[in-house]
Amino acid sequence: MTHRLRIMTYNAHSCVGTDGKLSQARIAEVIAVYDPDIVAIQELDMSRVRSASLDQAALIAEQLKMRFHFHPALRVKDEMYGDAILSKLPLQLRHAGELPTVKARLAFEPRGALWVTAKCGDQEVQIINTHLGLSSRERAVQMEALLGHDWLGHPECRTPVIFCGDLNTPSWSSVHRRCSAVLRDAALHLKTKRRATFPSRFPFLRLDYLFVSADIRVLGVRVPRTPLTRLASDHLPVIADLELG
Repeated sequence: MTHRLRIMTYNAHSCVGTDGKLSQARIAEVIAVYDPDIVAIQELDMSRVRSASLDQAALIAEQLKMRFHFHPALRVKDEMYGDAILSKLPLQLRHAGELPTVKARLAFEPRGALWVTAKCGDQEVQIINTHLGLSSRERAVQMEALLGHDWLGHPECRTPVIFCGDLNTPSWSSVHRRCSAVLRDAALHLKTKRRATFPSRFPFLRLDYLFVSADIRVLGVRVPRTPLTRLASDHLPVIADLELG
């Protein structure tokens, strides 16, 4: 039996829009417009002074009536910052952890990943959400770790698999090539070149990706450029309609 699934990946920029205003409600509104079954979000705050000490993942999930798991890649005392996966479907947390780093000028904050299993009808789909570093050497090390036995190479990370997030790298990079050797870049389904996701007001860089295993059929992909998506965050979301089975 086949099942359809809509997934979104979205760097929320700590819910600070391009107008400088803090609003998790706007991020939730963007998500609600496209009504994904699952959304992988990067750059969310929890208990941080800069974002009014809010639990952004919990508030967005509550507004959307979705389940969620949050992983803080960065902890400073009680303040946390990291990534989340929200879902309408039943979720099971499989693994959450930090990614390796290197000594480099741009490698100044820890990065992490989050792996969940979502129940879609009679199938289980593995979803990994990540946010890679700013240094090219750091990203290379982090991608190798994600392809390794703790993540995509884990024996229980069986297909169907979706790997997504802000990879901070262009599509001609070695990081993209390494990932493409294992999984398919869903956005290549797009007939146009409108794949850029950053900066949201005038996007010219493609930093946000959805990769899928070979047994997943890509029905459609979009990177919406609307007044709301250009305002809510400095990244545009990527949305894919998929068919499992």
